[in-house]
Amino acid sequence: MIEEKLLTKIIDNYDVVVCGGGFAGISAALASTRQGKRTLLIEKQFMLGGLATAGIVTIYLPLCDGKGKQVSFGIAEELLKLSIKYGAEDRYPENWLDGEGTRTEKDKRFEVRYNPQVFAILAEQLLVNEGVDILYGTYVTSVYKNNDKIDCIIVENKSGRVGYGVKSVVDATGDCDVAKLGDVPTITFKQGNVLAAWYYSCGLKGYNLNMVGFADVPDEDKTEENKIEVLNNRRFLGLDGKELSEMMIMSHTSTMNHFLSKREDDETYWPVTMATIPQIRMTRKIVGEYMLSHDEVHKEFNDSVGMVSNWKRRGPIYEVPFRTLYSKTVKNLIVAGRCTSVNEIMWDIMRVIPCCAVTGQAAGIAAAMTDDFSSLDVEMLQEELRKNGVILHEKELE
Repeated sequence: MIEEKLLTKIIDNYDVVVCGGGFAGISAALASTRQGKRTLLIEKQFMLGGLATAGIVTIYLPLCDGKGKQVSFGIAEELLKLSIKYGAEDRYPENWLDGEGTRTEKDKRFEVRYNPQVFAILAEQLLVNEGVDILYGTYVTSVYKNNDKIDCIIVENKSGRVGYGVKSVVDATGDCDVAKLGDVPTITFKQGNVLAAWYYSCGLKGYNLNMVGFADVPDEDKTEENKIEVLNNRRFLGLDGKELSEMMIMSHTSTMNHFLSKREDDETYWPVTMATIPQIRMTRKIVGEYMLSHDEVHKEFNDSVGMVSNWKRRGPIYEVPFRTLYSKTVKNLIVAGRCTSVNEIMWDIMRVIPCCAVTGQAAGIAAAMTDDFSSLDVEMLQEELRKNGVILHEKELE
C-alpha cells in the first residue's frame, strides 16, 4: 500500500460538465449549450459516439413504435438525420424520411445504419460549432463533494491530474462511473455481457458490417425464440481493467478467425474497421428516485421527459419519468443513457441510441436549469423540452 498526498489544481469552471461522449453525452452537451450554459464534454476516447462509433454498433434503432407512430423526437431525430447526412449504409426508411409507402406494422421502422467515422466527425463539428468544449483522451478519476453536491470533477489525461469546478454534472459514461465515485447507489448487471467482435470488411460482396457475436438478453426475458448463439460461454461484467483487456484480446481473435474463414472463398476479402473499445452493453446503473419497469407499457407519467419504443418488439411505448435520471443522494448529478434507473428487462430496452438521445437531451436541459434536480420544477423542464421539439406523452401523438 502506497500512501499518496495529492494536490490538484482547479484549472477552469463550467456550468455543466458532461462525462462521456456517446449518444447520451452528445445529446446532453448539445442541449446544455443551447440553453446558453458553458459546457464541457469529457470523453476517454479520441472520437465521439462511444459504442455506436468506436464500438462499431452502427444501427440507429427505431424512433417509432413499429405500428406507425413516431415516439422519440427532438435531438433523437436530429442526430438520426445527421448520421445519414451523406447517405445511409443500410436500413434506410423511405416511408419515414421520404414519405414513400406506408407505416404499418408490416413496414420498415424508423431506423437506419450509418457510417461510424462520418457520424463521429459530424457530431464533433456540431458540438464545436454550438460552443461545447471537448476534452478527449480524458478519464474522470474522482469527484470532490461539498455536502450533497459535486463541486469539482477530477480528471487525468496527457496534461496530468487536474480539476474542473462545476455547477451540475451529467453522467453519460454508460457505466455510471461518476455516480459510483460520488457514492450514489448503483446496481451492476450481474448476468454479464457476451463476447462480440463486430467489424467492417470489403470483398467480392462489397462493403459489409459483420456482426460476429451479438448481445444477449436479460435472463428474465429469455424464451426459446430469442436464444442466441454465443462465441464462448464466458461473461464479462465490464467494470474491471484486466477483464476488459482479456475481452478485447478474445474479440480480436474472433475477428481474425472470422476474417480467415471468409478469406478461404474470397482472396479480396479484407477487414477495414474493427471495434476499438469493448462491445459491452450493460454494466452499472443508478438506483434513482423511480425505477421504470418493462411492464409499464403505455403508462402516463406526470414527470415524463420523452418517450421511447421497444426496439425488439413492435407496439410498446414507454414514457420516461424524470425521476429515473437522478438520486437525491447527490443533488447536482444527473444520468443519461444506459445509466438510468430501470429494471433488468427495461435496461436492455433503454441502452440503445434513441433512448440515450432522449434521456441525454432531458438531462442536458435539466443540468442547465438547476444544480438541485430533486427540487427542479418539472413543468418548467417539460415546457423547455416541448420548445425543443420533444413530445412527452403518448396521448399527444398524432
